[in-house]
This record gives sequence, C-alpha cells and structure tokens, in this order.
Amino acid sequence: MRAWRSRIDGLGLLALVLLACALQPARAAAGGPLGDDEARKWLARIQTAAHERNYQGTLVFSADGGLSSARVAHFSNGTQSYERVQALDGRMQQSFRHNDRVYTLWPHARVAVVEERDPHQASLRPVIEPRAAESYELRTQGVGHVAGREAQLLLLSPRDGYRFAQRLWIDSRSGLVLRADILGARQQVLESSAFSQVEIDVKSQPESVLQPMKQLAGYRQVRPAQLPTRLEQEGWTLNPPVAGFRLSNCTRRTLDPVEGGAAPAPVLQAVFSDGLTHVSLFIEALDRSRHQQPLLTQVGATHTLMHAHGDWWVTVMGDVPAQTLKQFFQALERRR
Repeated sequence: MRAWRSRIDGLGLLALVLLACALQPARAAAGGPLGDDEARKWLARIQTAAHERNYQGTLVFSADGGLSSARVAHFSNGTQSYERVQALDGRMQQSFRHNDRVYTLWPHARVAVVEERDPHQASLRPVIEPRAAESYELRTQGVGHVAGREAQLLLLSPRDGYRFAQRLWIDSRSGLVLRADILGARQQVLESSAFSQVEIDVKSQPESVLQPMKQLAGYRQVRPAQLPTRLEQEGWTLNPPVAGFRLSNCTRRTLDPVEGGAAPAPVLQAVFSDGLTHVSLFIEALDRSRHQQPLLTQVGATHTLMHAHGDWWVTVMGDVPAQTLKQFFQALERRR
C-alpha cells in the first residue's frame, strides 16, 4: 500500500478547510474523447513531470470518510532521483528513495526496512504511463484549481469493466498531477488524493533524503531478500491474461526472521500494470494455522482477495473492481 494511506478519524480544522478548497469542482463540461495521439501526448507530459519536476508539499488522502496527510517531495538531478514521503498521522511512517534504493522507517517501532526495488517500480508515488491510453478513453473536462494553482481536468474512462475511471487535475504549467479521484461504477468518488499546498520547480534538496537514510542508529534494519524471477520459472502462468494488464516485475521475496523465530517462507510477488493502476499478486505456501477462510475486502478503491489455490495461498490486491481480482485468481494456473 502507498506510504501515505494510513487512516485517521480526522484532521485539524485547517487541513479540512484546505482539503475543501482543493476539492472544488472544475469549470466547463466534458469535451469529446481525445484522439490517440493527443491522449498519449497528455499522458507523456504527465509522466515526464512526475520524473523530472522538483516539487514538495502536503498531500491529503481521503477514503471511506477518513482522512490522512503526508509531506511529500521529489527531486531530480539528471540521472539521480530522490523522494520522501512522511506521514503526518497514524504511525508516522517515513519513506525515502534514492534511485532504486528505498528505506521505510517506523520510528515508534524503531524498525527500518531497506529494499532494492526494480527501477520501474521504485517510485513512492504512482507514475502514469502513456500506454494507459490503450485501456482508457481520455476526455478534457475544463479548468479548475487545486492548492491555488490552475489545473486542467482529465477524465480517464475505462474501455472495459476491469478497471475504475479516474479524474486527474493536471497543473497547467508543469504537467504535475495535483489531484486524483478514483471513481466507482456510478461515478462516485471511492478515494481521492490532493495537494493542499505544493511548491513546484523548487531547488533540489537531495540531502533531505540522503541524511535520514544514513541516520539509522537504534533502528533494527530489515533487508528483505528479493530475487528477480519469472512466473513461468516458478511454475505459474495466467491463462488467459487479464485484458490490458502487463507483467511489470516478478520477484521472490524472503523476509528476515523475527528474533528467536524461524525464517518466514518466501513469497512470490508479481506486479501487473495497465499504465495507470497496478495489481499485485502474492503466492506463498499454504499454512493452515494462518490461512483459513477466503476473504474479499474493500477499503476505498482498494480491493483485496485472499484464497487457497491447492497447496498455495494467493493474495491479489489493487485499485480495481473486485471482478478484476477474481479474474486474476481464476486465470492463475499451476504448471508444476
């Protein structure tokens, strides 16, 4: 799950006022669908801004009547990329990224999880790819304002029932996503993330990311072993593949053992993307003391499906309709 998604019962009055201002509707009605070339240009601009712009601000997330917030920052110096996400509520989780190395700190527990991630999956915030135009139809919906900045509003409508629609507020000057709403089948907002305050094109501050990654005295460091692999190599396949989703990466993960205990069994993780949203598939050996009843849950736009698959326990989760997760589970086949 995203680092800034921890729920709380509410924010202070100031944060609520800022969120209300950020979530004002845009002006003008929706236009016709954009052509393929124009749609890809929009998405390419959004992707470039996410990678190359320097920005920092406060992001507010809302779902199921709950609100949470985080300070976020992104800096890019040529080939070097830096990010930080610091939750302002809940367990005050902090995440820092330098290129493909990610440190997730839990200050109260004094635990630091150190990971080397696939470069395409390393970003702490969602990154949109131009190929999303294959699975979504884009429409412009006028102009609005988020965090005091003028924004172009885009509606991404799914071309099938395997994904949710999204509304994006795109900063007119930079192309940065200022707000994102995930919409349900009746166009209701399932969850929303919006900047209540943001500075764009700020001076790069790499040390604000690197220093916390070095100051781990007193933290227990957990370094999950991650071995790149392929589903087929592990004896699995999806037949048929779920429309629009491509395998982004596949790893075999092993966690450090809990003090005094045995090492946990390895978990196979496969991440699929349609260019806008992701579905994560986890496969581990069935442990009947822990894995008992099938489960299907929803929090905001995120559905999670857990179910036994022969001698294995499968967890599928993503910001997609429940039927999409069921399709992934039903298509999963054990070949050996």
